[in-house]
Amino acid sequence: MKNKGFEDFLDADKPHEECGVIGYVSKNKNYDVSTPIYLGLYALQHRGQESAGIATYNEGFINVKKGKGLLTRVFNPEDFKSLKGNIGIGHVRYSTTGSGYIQNVQPIIAQYWGGMIAISHNGNIVNSKELRDKLIDKGSIIRSSSDTELILHLISNEKRHDIEKAVLNAIHKLTGAYSMVMIADEKLIGIRDPYGFRPLCLGKTDNGFVIASETTALDIINAKFVKDVDPGEMIISDGEYYKSVKFKKNERNALCVFEYIYFARADSVIDGISVYEVRKKMGMELAKMSSVNADIVIPVPDSGVTTAIGFARQAGIPFEIGLFKNSYVGRTFIHPGKDERGIKVRIKLNPIKSVLKGKNVAVVDDSIVRGTTSKRIIKLIREAGAKEVHMFISSPPIKHPCFFGIDTSEKKTLIASAHTVEQIKEYLEVDSLIYITIEGLARAVGKPLDSLCYACFNGDYAIPVDEEGSLSKTILEEYKVFER
Repeated sequence: MKNKGFEDFLDADKPHEECGVIGYVSKNKNYDVSTPIYLGLYALQHRGQESAGIATYNEGFINVKKGKGLLTRVFNPEDFKSLKGNIGIGHVRYSTTGSGYIQNVQPIIAQYWGGMIAISHNGNIVNSKELRDKLIDKGSIIRSSSDTELILHLISNEKRHDIEKAVLNAIHKLTGAYSMVMIADEKLIGIRDPYGFRPLCLGKTDNGFVIASETTALDIINAKFVKDVDPGEMIISDGEYYKSVKFKKNERNALCVFEYIYFARADSVIDGISVYEVRKKMGMELAKMSSVNADIVIPVPDSGVTTAIGFARQAGIPFEIGLFKNSYVGRTFIHPGKDERGIKVRIKLNPIKSVLKGKNVAVVDDSIVRGTTSKRIIKLIREAGAKEVHMFISSPPIKHPCFFGIDTSEKKTLIASAHTVEQIKEYLEVDSLIYITIEGLARAVGKPLDSLCYACFNGDYAIPVDEEGSLSKTILEEYKVFER
């Protein structure tokens, strides 16, 4: 196999999810929600490290602090003096578009006919181009390239002075993935799209209600889990009570299966299913597929750890830590130069020679997107003296782009879209390469195939899109974006 062309792939072997959101409303007007929101964002930091922000409502005004980088870079103790309020929302972001623009950092706030409004959004609106063009034609001035700003414009264009109806009318114009929280009319509002692409859950504290991307954000602030926000459901809360509005019947459940494979933290429960238990079962499924005579099982840290535990248990092979992770290094994709990327991989992961030398090693990882980082990791393991290296991946080959909030929107960057498993094995220079099957993954999750989105593996998109990720012409005609 010729390797020409592989090195042109960006150095990122993981799909990256767009962001995490949290909102908190207290029934006590004097209770400050900014600190618990900050803590909740800490629990969601894995969902986005590019930027962060918090907006809070206090006596008719919304204050906001946001910036680029991790939470520790964006916020300092002095910031919370100006963020006092009994309603607040937060956001951590990994962008798929417009990453260089400070205008795209969320939450986004605006003034509208009902006062001030703020919004944080997780996902991707696939009819955003059509919506943007219509808004500009109608005279709107749009400052960012973010889908989120479009939602604010759609709400403000509703002339009905009822925020709940205005929001419902606005979101009926959206097609795509959206889990969002917003501050409006002295209330916290949470919304999940009719397909449920992105997770969202509701929790309760002694002071009020919390809406967040994952249950781990509820845990850190001692909020009791109430329910998952259903696909096509809007939650409205004033802190004392909450109201549920089912705004659209979900035609098909399409939670992204990568929530269980990689995106969500292992200690979260997504739509009633433990992420930790699913990842162990994925490892067990992989072990059942293997006839490899390995001496040890090692994970690619951190996301492969739980799956490797399940693999080792099912196969009866010792689990070892063969790669030591330096926790104080940022993600490798931050540095674009090839030399810097190679050095960064070695700084981030260092092989433990006493574990690997002379061994037949089963390496467990969650995914391969472009292949370059995986290749460098295998090289490290071989240089440490491994006799054989067998790689096991807990997602099927990623062959198709995602248009619903994951940064795999270009098919040409996906190594499995143009190469067979055997060719990828040769490129990685492993003795064997085994991907979990879609059926095995479904068994591990414990849900029917039609209740999750597997489009990046099989091309079965819940919403028909063209090669550019826009709505197909047939669907566009059905939606008739601005006609009521």
